[in-house]
Amino acid sequence: MNFRPLIIFTAGTLMSVPALANGKPQPSELADPVALVLLIIAGFLLIAIAVLGNAVIGAMDIFRERMKKDAGKAMITIGVILLAMSGALQAHAADALVEAPTSGLLSKSSLWTLVTVILLEILVILSLLYTLKHLVGIQRKRKPKKAPVPGKPRVNWFEKLNNTRTLDEASEAEQDMGHEYDGIRELNNPTPPWWNWAFYFCIAFGVVYLWRGYVSGTAPTQLEELAMAEQEAAAAKAEFLKNAANNVDENTVTLLTSADELAGGQKLFVSSCAPCHGPQGQGVVGPNLTDEYWLHGGKINEVFKTIKYGVPEKGMKAWQEDFSPRQIAMLASYIESIQGSNPPNPKAPQGEKAQ
Repeated sequence: MNFRPLIIFTAGTLMSVPALANGKPQPSELADPVALVLLIIAGFLLIAIAVLGNAVIGAMDIFRERMKKDAGKAMITIGVILLAMSGALQAHAADALVEAPTSGLLSKSSLWTLVTVILLEILVILSLLYTLKHLVGIQRKRKPKKAPVPGKPRVNWFEKLNNTRTLDEASEAEQDMGHEYDGIRELNNPTPPWWNWAFYFCIAFGVVYLWRGYVSGTAPTQLEELAMAEQEAAAAKAEFLKNAANNVDENTVTLLTSADELAGGQKLFVSSCAPCHGPQGQGVVGPNLTDEYWLHGGKINEVFKTIKYGVPEKGMKAWQEDFSPRQIAMLASYIESIQGSNPPNPKAPQGEKAQ
């Protein structure tokens, strides 16, 4: 079977794919560099299938020496094809990535179709190699099982794994270490090989760990890993608390007392509430917030609710769109903290006295 025309035809087809893709007025999936590379791989694998198929057909019809000769030619040809394929793929992939401006045209269905074709071709190649291996007699002959030695005990897999064997009275005498106490004799019972190899692995691991962690500094030690884990946990906790603080409402809000939170509330008050209530809460257009009288309640949840929903009929806007729940809680807590501060020029009391 002459497969040179097939090689020439396949190579010509693959070389013409970019030209055909670039000649179309509208870009197609063939202009995608990934599609071109996969098509080239599929083509070279098809050539390898043709070479192996020719060798298998020849091996079925001729003598053993000719079979070996064709098999060698087939393997050499496939090796040359694979070497050429690696160089061609690198050059063609680089050119395709530079020249094709329409990257990303290959759809998922086309991509998986090409990959499936390539996998099937590889499966066919493996099947042909396996068939050729049997035809030329490369497969190793199975070694005949050794006949058991008469009188020698059979060793099972568990004893082989632990390098132990069942002992009779005669063999026990050979393994006796000469130590006896209270009728108990010590026999030579070495450590299992798997335990020894695990011990050697631990030593090697310890050496590498010491070198990387304490000498070269290319890997963190256990204490450093613990510190990094604690930092990550602290950041995650802070994020959780931040989100949890924003989950409060007028039913769950509590009075905040830390200096940082009250300072944040004061900053919000000065920037947003001072025009109506005065910079010290003494009252301007709005009521005095430092005395014992309240128009809408003076408890922390009532102050929170007033700030959140506002009092539209009296000109106070709702701040829930401007401030987060945590910020409203900070602002309400600051207003509670200035009770009884007695600022200068306070506005006359309004509302009812807090109980």
